[in-house]
Amino acid sequence: MIEPLNAVGEDRNIPTLEEVARVAGVSRSTVSRVINDLPHVSRKARESVARAIQTLGYVPNQAARSLATKRTNSVALVFSEHGTRVFGDPFFAGVLRGIYAGMAGSQRQLVLLMSQEPGDDSQLEQYLLNGHVDGVLVVSLHGRDPLPRRLTEAGVPVVLVGRPLAGGNVPYVDSDNFHGGWEAARHLVATGRRRIATIAGPKDMAAGIDRLVGWRRGMSEAGLPADAVVHSDFTVEGGSAAMTELLTRYPDVDAVFAAADIIAVGAMQALTAHGRRIPDDVAVVGHDDSIFASSTVPPLTTVRQSVEELGRTTTWRLLAQLAGEEDLPPSVLLPTELIRRASS
Repeated sequence: MIEPLNAVGEDRNIPTLEEVARVAGVSRSTVSRVINDLPHVSRKARESVARAIQTLGYVPNQAARSLATKRTNSVALVFSEHGTRVFGDPFFAGVLRGIYAGMAGSQRQLVLLMSQEPGDDSQLEQYLLNGHVDGVLVVSLHGRDPLPRRLTEAGVPVVLVGRPLAGGNVPYVDSDNFHGGWEAARHLVATGRRRIATIAGPKDMAAGIDRLVGWRRGMSEAGLPADAVVHSDFTVEGGSAAMTELLTRYPDVDAVFAAADIIAVGAMQALTAHGRRIPDDVAVVGHDDSIFASSTVPPLTTVRQSVEELGRTTTWRLLAQLAGEEDLPPSVLLPTELIRRASS
């Protein structure tokens, strides 16, 4: 139950639980039940307590409230990436902006957590399992990371940004990455390109896999080969190295779909370094429509996903679950859209 702060030397003008009970004309235990939102209190008693609290300006001890309700009023945001990746990729900044907007008005605190060492999240997992937060948002899962399943089995509500490769019953919100890859391939085919390559994302992330499968569908529909594939992580350096490898293995390539704008930036740097003109010699399409897309030379054609909406919708899904809403969707898929610019 909530107890008032009664530290030695405390200002005695601060109203106590007993004073609230006296003004409301109810027992001390009834006031505690009302404040803690417990059952078996009449509507009349609740209204009397509410009036007394307002009249006296009584403020409950929030620490005691947390103990009584077993709520922390905190939500953890877990980036399954090292901090250098999180702070260097505009995708994560967009997701964070969306989550921040989604938390507005919820009266909950956001706790930011990131992986310290690849493959070793034992301390992070222990923190989440020890009752420090009411729920968890997880971004950028790799492989079959067991963290969401372990949290769910322990009764901790979890919602993911992105489809998990491990499957299971963990709810998630994602963009239609398959459609994005498919639309990119169809666009390049429509511009007359015939030796179309792709720099696919990491093999251990659903976003990279789904965009690759969508691209392959577009190539198959056009009757074109889908063998020119090189994988990259979501970095400029990875995109540059992957494009260099593609040019070595497939020198006749005349178009490339990069699985993320940050990869496309590296690909464009490599193409320029090898004397290939964009889009005259090689057309380039990215994915995300991040800040990179409008700052490249030439501006980048890309598949737009609403990264901030990913964050907002994932936050809504978790807060709705914490509020006890029923019949919530197990997954939400947000649309993508091709944005044509000068690179293709």
